[in-house]
Amino acid sequence: PEGFCLEITESAIMDDPLRAEGTLKRLSDRGFKLSIDDFGTGYSSLAYLKRLPVDELKIDKSFVMGMERDPDDAKIVRSTIDLAHNMGLSVVAEGVENIEIWHLLREQKCDEAQGYYMSKPLPVDAFKTWRERWAERAEAAT
Repeated sequence: PEGFCLEITESAIMDDPLRAEGTLKRLSDRGFKLSIDDFGTGYSSLAYLKRLPVDELKIDKSFVMGMERDPDDAKIVRSTIDLAHNMGLSVVAEGVENIEIWHLLREQKCDEAQGYYMSKPLPVDAFKTWRERWAERAEAAT
């Protein structure tokens, strides 16, 4: 179980919060890492968030993709990162489409990112080549 991170959408949690809390507790007790996906798009309550045994929040791409142009989206992303870190959670930003957003997230100390800037979805056998090229790019940029 420690090799998996299970993602649960915020809306699925809020559909039946008490059931979700019990299910997530059982999964956490078994050693699974848990992530709330699409955070910020539903109607989650901070009261539930503090009770759930989750490890990570994934900021929905609708906020991340707009953070360059929309100051309100930028504030939501920054506040979500701060909130998650203050609660001991790691943060993944979805929808990183360009280097500018990548740099903004790094400045805000976002833990992880995913999006087409890094790569489109790949078959498993192409991942090793992608990883080597990404490492070379990162090394050249420093």
